[in-house]
Amino acid sequence: MNGRRPELLIPASNLEVLKVAVMFGADAVYIGGEAFGLRAKAKNFSKDDMAAGIRFAHEHGVRVHVTVNILAHNDDLEGVREYLCELKELKPDALIIADPAIFEMAKEICPDIERHVSTQANNTNYGTYNFWWKQGAKRVVSARELSLKEISEIRKHIPEEMEIESFIHGAMCISYSGRCLLSNFFTGRDANQGACTHPCRWKYAVVEEKRPGQYMPVYENERGTYIFNSKDLCMIEHIPEMIEAGIDSFKIEGRMKTALYVATVARTYRLAIDDYLKDPKLYEEHMLWYLDQISNCTYRQFTTGFYFGKPDETSQIYDSNTYVREYTYLGIIGKESDGRYRIEQRNKFSVGETIEIMKPDGQNIETVVRAIINEDGETQESAPHSKQVLYIELDKKAEKYDILRRAEDIEA
Repeated sequence: MNGRRPELLIPASNLEVLKVAVMFGADAVYIGGEAFGLRAKAKNFSKDDMAAGIRFAHEHGVRVHVTVNILAHNDDLEGVREYLCELKELKPDALIIADPAIFEMAKEICPDIERHVSTQANNTNYGTYNFWWKQGAKRVVSARELSLKEISEIRKHIPEEMEIESFIHGAMCISYSGRCLLSNFFTGRDANQGACTHPCRWKYAVVEEKRPGQYMPVYENERGTYIFNSKDLCMIEHIPEMIEAGIDSFKIEGRMKTALYVATVARTYRLAIDDYLKDPKLYEEHMLWYLDQISNCTYRQFTTGFYFGKPDETSQIYDSNTYVREYTYLGIIGKESDGRYRIEQRNKFSVGETIEIMKPDGQNIETVVRAIINEDGETQESAPHSKQVLYIELDKKAEKYDILRRAEDIEA
Protein backbone atom coordinates (compact mmCIF):
# COMPACT_ATOMS: atom_id res chain seq x y z
CA MET A 1 0.00 0.00 0.00
CA ASN A 2 1.36 3.45 -0.91
CA GLY A 3 0.29 5.14 2.33
CA ARG A 4 -2.23 7.53 0.78
CA ARG A 5 -5.61 7.54 2.51
CA PRO A 6 -8.25 8.32 -0.11
CA GLU A 7 -11.01 10.84 0.40
CA LEU A 8 -14.55 9.61 -0.31
CA LEU A 9 -16.24 12.44 -2.24
CA ILE A 10 -20.05 12.22 -2.42
CA PRO A 11 -22.52 14.30 -4.50
CA ALA A 12 -25.47 16.16 -3.01
CA SER A 13 -28.38 17.71 -4.92
CA ASN A 14 -29.88 19.59 -1.96
CA LEU A 15 -29.48 20.21 1.76
CA GLU A 16 -31.31 17.03 2.81
CA VAL A 17 -29.09 14.86 0.61
CA LEU A 18 -25.96 16.65 1.86
CA LYS A 19 -26.85 15.73 5.43
CA VAL A 20 -27.41 12.10 4.40
CA ALA A 21 -24.05 12.03 2.58
CA VAL A 22 -22.30 13.38 5.67
CA MET A 23 -23.98 10.92 8.04
CA PHE A 24 -23.45 7.93 5.75
CA GLY A 25 -19.70 8.28 5.42
CA ALA A 26 -18.55 11.11 3.15
CA ASP A 27 -15.17 12.70 3.79
CA ALA A 28 -16.24 15.49 1.46
CA VAL A 29 -19.35 16.43 -0.50
CA TYR A 30 -19.63 18.35 -3.74
CA ILE A 31 -22.57 20.59 -4.47
CA GLY A 32 -23.76 23.17 -6.98
CA GLY A 33 -25.33 26.56 -6.58
CA GLU A 34 -28.27 27.78 -8.61
CA ALA A 35 -26.04 28.77 -11.53
CA PHE A 36 -22.66 28.15 -13.18
CA GLY A 37 -22.51 24.38 -12.50
CA LEU A 38 -22.94 21.48 -14.91
CA ARG A 39 -26.12 20.14 -13.30
CA ALA A 40 -28.60 22.96 -13.82
CA LYS A 41 -31.46 20.41 -13.82
CA ALA A 42 -30.54 19.27 -10.31
CA LYS A 43 -32.33 21.02 -7.45
CA ASN A 44 -29.08 22.60 -6.30
CA PHE A 45 -28.46 24.96 -3.38
CA SER A 46 -29.74 28.43 -2.64
CA LYS A 47 -27.29 30.74 -0.90
CA ASP A 48 -28.96 30.08 2.46
CA ASP A 49 -28.99 26.29 1.96
CA MET A 50 -25.36 26.36 0.89
CA ALA A 51 -24.44 28.26 4.05
CA ALA A 52 -26.40 25.76 6.16
CA GLY A 53 -24.84 22.81 4.30
CA ILE A 54 -21.29 24.08 4.75
CA ARG A 55 -21.96 24.70 8.44
CA PHE A 56 -23.45 21.20 8.94
CA ALA A 57 -20.62 19.50 7.07
CA HIS A 58 -17.91 21.38 8.94
CA GLU A 59 -19.53 20.53 12.28
CA HIS A 60 -19.06 16.86 11.32
CA GLY A 61 -15.51 17.27 9.99
CA VAL A 62 -16.56 16.98 6.33
CA ARG A 63 -15.34 19.23 3.51
CA VAL A 64 -17.56 20.94 0.93
CA HIS A 65 -16.56 21.47 -2.71
CA VAL A 66 -18.69 23.75 -4.90
CA THR A 67 -18.96 23.38 -8.68
CA VAL A 68 -18.34 26.43 -10.85
CA ASN A 69 -17.53 24.24 -13.83
CA ILE A 70 -19.45 25.59 -16.81
CA LEU A 71 -17.53 26.48 -19.96
CA ALA A 72 -18.38 30.17 -19.83
CA HIS A 73 -19.56 32.39 -22.67
CA ASN A 74 -19.00 36.14 -22.66
CA ASP A 75 -22.40 36.82 -21.12
CA ASP A 76 -21.58 34.53 -18.16
CA LEU A 77 -18.46 36.26 -16.93
CA GLU A 78 -19.96 39.13 -14.93
CA GLY A 79 -22.40 36.76 -13.21
CA VAL A 80 -19.58 34.34 -12.39
CA ARG A 81 -17.64 37.18 -10.79
CA GLU A 82 -20.61 38.06 -8.56
CA TYR A 83 -21.09 34.39 -7.67
CA LEU A 84 -17.44 34.00 -6.68
CA CYS A 85 -17.79 37.00 -4.38
CA GLU A 86 -20.71 35.23 -2.68
CA LEU A 87 -18.68 32.04 -2.33
CA LYS A 88 -15.83 33.98 -0.76
CA GLU A 89 -18.18 34.83 2.10
CA LEU A 90 -19.61 31.29 2.38
CA LYS A 91 -16.13 29.74 2.63
CA PRO A 92 -16.47 26.29 1.06
CA ASP A 93 -13.28 24.23 1.09
CA ALA A 94 -12.78 24.04 -2.67
CA LEU A 95 -14.12 25.22 -6.02
CA ILE A 96 -14.34 22.81 -8.97
CA ILE A 97 -13.53 24.75 -12.15
CA ALA A 98 -13.15 23.84 -15.83
CA ASP A 99 -12.78 27.23 -17.55
CA PRO A 100 -9.39 29.05 -17.38
CA ALA A 101 -11.13 32.45 -17.18
CA ILE A 102 -13.15 31.34 -14.15
CA PHE A 103 -10.00 29.82 -12.64
CA GLU A 104 -8.22 33.18 -12.91
CA MET A 105 -11.21 35.01 -11.40
CA ALA A 106 -11.34 32.56 -8.49
CA LYS A 107 -7.63 33.05 -7.85
CA GLU A 108 -8.19 36.81 -7.74
CA ILE A 109 -11.47 36.94 -5.76
CA CYS A 110 -11.17 34.06 -3.30
CA PRO A 111 -7.51 33.00 -3.20
CA ASP A 112 -7.91 31.22 0.14
CA ILE A 113 -10.36 28.66 -1.28
CA GLU A 114 -8.72 25.66 -2.95
CA ARG A 115 -9.12 25.44 -6.72
CA HIS A 116 -9.73 22.04 -8.26
CA VAL A 117 -9.70 21.50 -12.03
CA SER A 118 -12.77 19.67 -13.31
CA THR A 119 -12.67 16.53 -15.46
CA GLN A 120 -14.42 18.73 -18.06
CA ALA A 121 -11.03 20.36 -18.72
CA ASN A 122 -9.71 17.16 -20.41
CA ASN A 123 -6.89 16.34 -18.00
CA THR A 124 -5.18 13.44 -19.73
CA ASN A 125 -1.43 13.81 -19.07
CA TYR A 126 1.10 14.85 -16.42
CA GLY A 127 2.09 17.94 -18.40
CA THR A 128 -1.45 19.25 -18.01
CA TYR A 129 -1.41 18.45 -14.30
CA ASN A 130 1.84 20.35 -13.83
CA PHE A 131 0.48 23.28 -15.81
CA TRP A 132 -2.50 23.59 -13.47
CA TRP A 133 -0.24 23.16 -10.42
CA LYS A 134 1.80 26.17 -11.58
CA GLN A 135 -1.45 28.15 -11.93
CA GLY A 136 -2.30 27.40 -8.31
CA ALA A 137 -4.53 24.31 -8.54
CA LYS A 138 -4.43 22.05 -5.49
CA ARG A 139 -6.16 19.16 -7.27
CA VAL A 140 -6.95 17.96 -10.79
CA VAL A 141 -9.80 15.60 -11.64
CA SER A 142 -8.57 12.99 -14.10
CA ALA A 143 -10.29 12.55 -17.45
CA ARG A 144 -12.58 9.53 -17.45
CA GLU A 145 -10.69 8.14 -20.45
CA LEU A 146 -7.53 7.44 -18.42
CA SER A 147 -6.41 3.99 -17.36
CA LEU A 148 -5.01 3.26 -13.90
CA LYS A 149 -1.64 2.74 -15.56
CA GLU A 150 -1.77 6.26 -16.99
CA ILE A 151 -2.85 7.72 -13.64
CA SER A 152 0.09 5.93 -11.95
CA GLU A 153 2.40 7.53 -14.52
CA ILE A 154 0.90 10.95 -13.81
CA ARG A 155 1.45 10.47 -10.06
CA LYS A 156 5.16 9.83 -10.69
CA HIS A 157 5.56 13.08 -12.63
CA ILE A 158 3.68 15.59 -10.45
CA PRO A 159 4.45 17.06 -7.01
CA GLU A 160 3.77 14.70 -4.12
CA GLU A 161 1.44 17.22 -2.46
CA MET A 162 -0.66 17.68 -5.60
CA GLU A 163 -3.94 15.72 -5.45
CA ILE A 164 -5.54 13.46 -8.04
CA GLU A 165 -9.29 12.98 -8.00
CA SER A 166 -10.91 10.21 -10.07
CA PHE A 167 -14.39 8.80 -10.48
CA ILE A 168 -15.03 5.49 -8.74
CA HIS A 169 -18.78 5.04 -9.27
CA GLY A 170 -21.73 6.36 -11.25
CA ALA A 171 -23.08 7.26 -14.68
CA MET A 172 -20.50 7.88 -17.39
CA CYS A 173 -20.97 10.33 -20.27
CA ILE A 174 -20.36 8.72 -23.66
CA SER A 175 -18.65 11.90 -24.95
CA TYR A 176 -14.99 12.70 -24.49
CA SER A 177 -14.54 14.08 -20.97
CA GLY A 178 -18.22 14.98 -20.94
CA ARG A 179 -17.95 17.48 -23.80
CA CYS A 180 -21.14 16.70 -25.69
CA LEU A 181 -23.03 18.66 -28.38
CA LEU A 182 -26.03 16.33 -28.71
CA SER A 183 -28.20 18.16 -26.20
CA ASN A 184 -27.43 21.57 -27.72
CA PHE A 185 -28.05 20.29 -31.25
CA PHE A 186 -31.35 18.53 -30.53
CA THR A 187 -32.89 20.81 -27.91
CA GLY A 188 -30.87 24.02 -27.73
CA ARG A 189 -29.84 23.21 -24.15
CA ASP A 190 -26.07 23.30 -23.72
CA ALA A 191 -24.59 20.40 -21.76
CA ASN A 192 -21.42 22.41 -21.20
CA GLN A 193 -23.40 25.10 -19.43
CA GLY A 194 -25.29 22.72 -17.18
CA ALA A 195 -28.49 22.11 -19.17
CA CYS A 196 -27.95 18.61 -20.60
CA THR A 197 -31.17 16.79 -21.57
CA HIS A 198 -29.33 13.42 -21.82
CA PRO A 199 -30.13 12.56 -25.45
CA CYS A 200 -27.59 9.73 -25.12
CA ARG A 201 -30.33 7.94 -23.15
CA TRP A 202 -32.90 8.24 -25.95
CA LYS A 203 -33.86 5.40 -28.27
CA TYR A 204 -32.71 5.83 -31.90
CA ALA A 205 -33.70 4.40 -35.30
CA VAL A 206 -32.69 4.98 -38.94
CA VAL A 207 -35.07 6.74 -41.38
CA GLU A 208 -34.41 6.68 -45.14
CA GLU A 209 -34.89 10.08 -46.81
CA LYS A 210 -37.49 8.97 -49.40
CA ARG A 211 -39.50 6.88 -46.93
CA PRO A 212 -40.34 9.30 -44.11
CA GLY A 213 -42.15 7.75 -41.19
CA GLN A 214 -40.67 4.29 -41.80
CA TYR A 215 -38.39 3.64 -38.88
CA MET A 216 -35.72 0.97 -39.20
CA PRO A 217 -34.36 0.23 -35.73
CA VAL A 218 -30.81 -1.03 -35.34
CA TYR A 219 -31.65 -3.66 -32.76
CA GLU A 220 -29.12 -4.63 -30.14
CA ASN A 221 -31.77 -6.73 -28.42
CA GLU A 222 -35.52 -7.08 -28.42
CA ARG A 223 -35.93 -3.83 -26.44
CA GLY A 224 -34.24 -1.59 -28.99
CA THR A 225 -30.94 0.22 -29.34
CA TYR A 226 -29.24 2.80 -27.19
CA ILE A 227 -26.21 3.51 -29.34
CA PHE A 228 -24.89 6.46 -27.31
CA ASN A 229 -25.31 4.91 -23.89
CA SER A 230 -22.65 3.81 -21.44
CA LYS A 231 -22.95 1.45 -18.54
CA ASP A 232 -22.46 2.87 -15.04
CA LEU A 233 -18.98 2.82 -13.55
CA CYS A 234 -18.45 0.59 -10.51
CA MET A 235 -14.98 0.06 -9.02
CA ILE A 236 -16.00 -1.42 -5.66
CA GLU A 237 -13.93 -4.54 -6.48
CA HIS A 238 -10.85 -2.51 -7.38
CA ILE A 239 -10.23 -0.18 -4.45
CA PRO A 240 -6.69 -1.58 -3.95
CA GLU A 241 -5.73 -0.74 -7.54
CA MET A 242 -7.23 2.76 -7.20
CA ILE A 243 -5.16 3.41 -4.07
CA GLU A 244 -1.98 1.98 -5.58
CA ALA A 245 -2.41 4.25 -8.62
CA GLY A 246 -1.94 7.21 -6.27
CA ILE A 247 -5.48 8.60 -6.40
CA ASP A 248 -6.26 10.93 -3.47
CA SER A 249 -10.02 11.33 -3.88
CA PHE A 250 -12.60 8.73 -4.94
CA LYS A 251 -15.47 10.58 -6.57
CA ILE A 252 -19.04 9.27 -6.79
CA GLU A 253 -21.12 10.67 -9.67
CA GLY A 254 -24.73 11.60 -9.00
CA ARG A 255 -25.73 15.19 -8.23
CA MET A 256 -29.24 14.41 -9.50
CA LYS A 257 -29.71 11.26 -7.40
CA THR A 258 -32.00 10.59 -4.44
CA ALA A 259 -31.04 10.45 -0.78
CA LEU A 260 -31.47 6.66 -0.85
CA TYR A 261 -28.99 6.31 -3.72
CA VAL A 262 -26.49 8.59 -2.00
CA ALA A 263 -26.85 6.78 1.34
CA THR A 264 -26.43 3.36 -0.27
CA VAL A 265 -23.38 4.22 -2.34
CA ALA A 266 -21.71 6.34 0.34
CA ARG A 267 -22.18 3.68 3.03
CA THR A 268 -20.95 0.83 0.85
CA TYR A 269 -17.80 2.58 -0.36
CA ARG A 270 -17.11 3.96 3.14
CA LEU A 271 -17.15 0.47 4.65
CA ALA A 272 -15.19 -1.04 1.75
CA ILE A 273 -12.43 1.60 1.94
CA ASP A 274 -12.20 1.33 5.73
CA ASP A 275 -12.14 -2.47 5.62
CA TYR A 276 -9.31 -2.46 3.07
CA LEU A 277 -7.24 0.06 5.02
CA LYS A 278 -7.76 -1.94 8.21
CA ASP A 279 -7.06 -5.36 6.67
CA PRO A 280 -7.09 -6.31 2.97
CA LYS A 281 -8.35 -9.79 3.93
CA LEU A 282 -11.38 -8.21 5.61
CA TYR A 283 -12.10 -6.33 2.38
CA GLU A 284 -12.01 -9.58 0.39
CA GLU A 285 -14.20 -11.39 2.91
CA HIS A 286 -16.88 -8.68 2.70
CA MET A 287 -16.86 -8.32 -1.10
CA LEU A 288 -20.13 -10.19 -1.67
CA TRP A 289 -21.83 -7.91 0.86
CA TYR A 290 -20.54 -4.78 -0.90
CA LEU A 291 -21.75 -6.07 -4.27
CA ASP A 292 -25.13 -6.95 -2.84
CA GLN A 293 -25.51 -3.55 -1.21
CA ILE A 294 -24.40 -1.55 -4.22
CA SER A 295 -27.00 -3.35 -6.32
CA ASN A 296 -29.77 -2.26 -3.93
CA CYS A 297 -29.93 1.28 -5.27
CA THR A 298 -31.20 2.41 -8.64
CA TYR A 299 -28.62 1.41 -11.22
CA ARG A 300 -27.96 0.18 -14.71
CA GLN A 301 -25.39 -2.42 -15.70
CA PHE A 302 -21.85 -1.87 -14.45
CA THR A 303 -18.47 -1.39 -16.13
CA THR A 304 -14.92 -0.61 -15.04
CA GLY A 305 -14.79 2.05 -17.77
CA PHE A 306 -11.31 2.81 -19.14
CA TYR A 307 -9.39 1.94 -15.97
CA PHE A 308 -8.01 -1.31 -17.35
CA GLY A 309 -7.53 -0.12 -20.91
CA LYS A 310 -9.93 0.79 -23.68
CA PRO A 311 -13.21 -1.01 -23.01
CA ASP A 312 -14.73 -3.19 -25.68
CA GLU A 313 -18.32 -2.67 -26.77
CA THR A 314 -19.66 -5.31 -24.39
CA SER A 315 -18.31 -3.51 -21.34
CA GLN A 316 -18.88 0.12 -22.31
CA ILE A 317 -21.90 0.42 -24.61
CA TYR A 318 -25.18 -0.34 -22.95
CA ASP A 319 -27.94 -2.33 -24.63
CA SER A 320 -30.85 -0.98 -22.61
CA ASN A 321 -31.47 2.10 -20.51
CA THR A 322 -33.86 0.27 -18.20
CA TYR A 323 -33.05 0.90 -14.54
CA VAL A 324 -33.35 -1.72 -11.84
CA ARG A 325 -34.79 -0.62 -8.51
CA GLU A 326 -34.80 -3.14 -5.70
CA TYR A 327 -35.70 -0.70 -2.91
CA THR A 328 -38.16 2.18 -2.70
CA TYR A 329 -37.15 5.28 -0.76
CA LEU A 330 -39.71 6.20 1.93
CA GLY A 331 -38.06 9.00 3.91
CA ILE A 332 -35.41 10.08 6.40
CA ILE A 333 -35.81 9.80 10.15
CA GLY A 334 -36.06 13.21 11.81
CA LYS A 335 -36.59 14.14 15.43
CA GLU A 336 -38.06 11.58 17.85
CA SER A 337 -40.68 12.52 20.43
CA ASP A 338 -42.74 10.17 22.62
CA GLY A 339 -41.77 7.19 20.48
CA ARG A 340 -42.79 8.84 17.22
CA TYR A 341 -40.39 9.76 14.42
CA ARG A 342 -40.86 12.76 12.19
CA ILE A 343 -40.41 12.09 8.48
CA GLU A 344 -41.14 13.85 5.22
CA GLN A 345 -42.68 11.01 3.24
CA ARG A 346 -41.31 10.23 -0.24
CA ASN A 347 -43.32 7.17 -1.40
CA LYS A 348 -46.48 5.47 -0.21
CA PHE A 349 -46.41 3.04 2.72
CA SER A 350 -49.06 1.75 5.12
CA VAL A 351 -49.70 0.77 8.72
CA GLY A 352 -48.81 -2.88 9.28
CA GLU A 353 -46.28 -2.90 6.48
CA THR A 354 -42.78 -4.30 6.99
CA ILE A 355 -40.10 -1.86 5.90
CA GLU A 356 -36.36 -1.43 6.60
CA ILE A 357 -34.31 0.98 8.67
CA MET A 358 -31.04 1.58 6.82
CA LYS A 359 -28.23 2.67 9.15
CA PRO A 360 -24.85 4.28 8.37
CA ASP A 361 -22.94 1.44 10.09
CA GLY A 362 -24.16 -1.14 7.55
CA GLN A 363 -27.16 -2.51 9.44
CA ASN A 364 -30.49 -3.00 7.65
CA ILE A 365 -33.19 -3.61 10.27
CA GLU A 366 -36.67 -4.83 9.39
CA THR A 367 -39.42 -2.99 11.25
CA VAL A 368 -43.20 -2.87 11.20
CA VAL A 369 -45.07 0.43 10.83
CA ARG A 370 -47.32 0.56 13.90
CA ALA A 371 -48.95 3.94 13.33
CA ILE A 372 -48.98 6.95 10.99
CA ILE A 373 -50.06 10.34 12.37
CA ASN A 374 -50.32 13.57 10.37
CA GLU A 375 -49.47 17.10 11.56
CA ASP A 376 -53.03 17.59 12.81
CA GLY A 377 -52.67 14.61 15.14
CA GLU A 378 -54.98 12.45 13.03
CA THR A 379 -54.16 8.78 12.41
CA GLN A 380 -53.85 7.50 8.85
CA GLU A 381 -53.84 3.95 7.49
CA SER A 382 -51.40 4.89 4.73
CA ALA A 383 -49.14 7.71 3.57
CA PRO A 384 -50.10 8.34 -0.07
CA HIS A 385 -49.06 11.98 -0.48
CA SER A 386 -45.46 12.72 -1.43
CA LYS A 387 -43.56 15.11 0.88
CA GLN A 388 -46.29 15.02 3.54
CA VAL A 389 -44.85 15.57 7.03
CA LEU A 390 -45.81 12.60 9.22
CA TYR A 391 -45.08 11.14 12.64
CA ILE A 392 -44.70 7.37 12.62
CA GLU A 393 -44.38 4.65 15.23
CA LEU A 394 -42.12 1.68 14.52
CA ASP A 395 -41.51 -1.53 16.44
CA LYS A 396 -37.72 -1.03 16.24
CA LYS A 397 -35.45 1.79 17.38
CA ALA A 398 -34.32 4.32 14.77
CA GLU A 399 -31.90 7.26 14.91
CA LYS A 400 -31.96 10.65 13.28
CA TYR A 401 -30.80 10.51 9.65
CA ASP A 402 -31.50 6.77 9.28
CA ILE A 403 -33.13 6.00 5.92
CA LEU A 404 -36.47 4.22 5.62
CA ARG A 405 -36.90 2.01 2.57
CA ARG A 406 -39.03 -0.87 1.33
CA ALA A 407 -37.76 -3.95 -0.50
CA GLU A 408 -39.48 -4.67 -3.81
CA ASP A 409 -39.89 -7.99 -5.59
CA ILE A 410 -38.00 -7.74 -8.85
CA GLU A 411 -37.95 -10.43 -11.52
CA ALA A 412 -34.50 -11.33 -12.67
